Amino acid sequence: MRPRAGWLALAAVLVALFLPQPGRAHEVRPALLQITQTGPQTYDVFWKQPTMGDVAVRLNPHLSAGWLESPPQDEFAAPGFLVKKWSIRSAQPLSGQRVSVEGLEQTITDVVVQATRSDGRTFEALLKPSQPAADLAIDGPHPPGAPAYLKLGIEHILTGFDHLSFVLGLLLLVGVNWRIVKAVTAFTAAHSLTLSAAALGWVHVPPSVVEALVALSIVFVASELLPGPGREESLTRRHPWIVAFVFGLLHGLAFAGALAEIGLPPHAIALSLFLFNVGVEIGQLAFIGTAVAAILALRRARAIARIDLSTAARLAPPYAIGGFAAFWFIERIQAAFQ
Repeated sequence: MRPRAGWLALAAVLVALFLPQPGRAHEVRPALLQITQTGPQTYDVFWKQPTMGDVAVRLNPHLSAGWLESPPQDEFAAPGFLVKKWSIRSAQPLSGQRVSVEGLEQTITDVVVQATRSDGRTFEALLKPSQPAADLAIDGPHPPGAPAYLKLGIEHILTGFDHLSFVLGLLLLVGVNWRIVKAVTAFTAAHSLTLSAAALGWVHVPPSVVEALVALSIVFVASELLPGPGREESLTRRHPWIVAFVFGLLHGLAFAGALAEIGLPPHAIALSLFLFNVGVEIGQLAFIGTAVAAILALRRARAIARIDLSTAARLAPPYAIGGFAAFWFIERIQAAFQ
């Protein structure tokens, strides 16, 4: 590696070390609150929130009837999350209660709420830091808008900086032309396969291994962006859809890991999985569209200003993407051993 290039790589890694932790995109996982009516006046409440190591963000779920103010009957910590369970006996109906999560507004975590009555009627909502409460309108018409799993898929991809880095690297590798359609289609097909297979329990790979390999896939794409002798004839540049498909299988397993944190409702597994997948694709296409518009705008501005930025345009993106990805890889390998 040339000395100047080496300094650029070192600078990219140092920037990654001192910026806020974008590599923890998948640590920002949703919490889950499930309320299930088991009898005329009995209910089971299940609360699961993500943790980072031994640290859990202070989140406390509440129901307007006061059901969750007493200590849970069962509470335990497992790798990656904290679980609390209540068994409630009350004449207060479930429908019409207000659910809220104390402390949510101070986080960047979402909460999936699933309420199921004994007659099979259900209610789902997605609580956010900007909207930490909702009414359980099981008897009335459900509020308009996209189902919770569709929103969750969109938000997951748009906050998954590692996945977006891979997509950006793929776009820069292929260029703004018709081949990006082929590459993105291959990436979509691949991660749809593994997302479905893993979410349904047909395939299981340790999440720590998947996350580390996702970071490594970004390093690979970043290295392919670097100019050099023979690079134009490499398999990746000639057939980028092959690389997109192979690494898309890995990214699908990572998507499934996020979905596994909240689970799939037994009454609508196929629909929830489909909506989550569609949400991921909507977010991905929105990002690609924004990135293409930015690239075209920068090209136009460079042409008007008549400034030669060709060297920076070739070197800055791969070193920046590769630097972040190398940092994520090291971080995730350390987390796996811990």
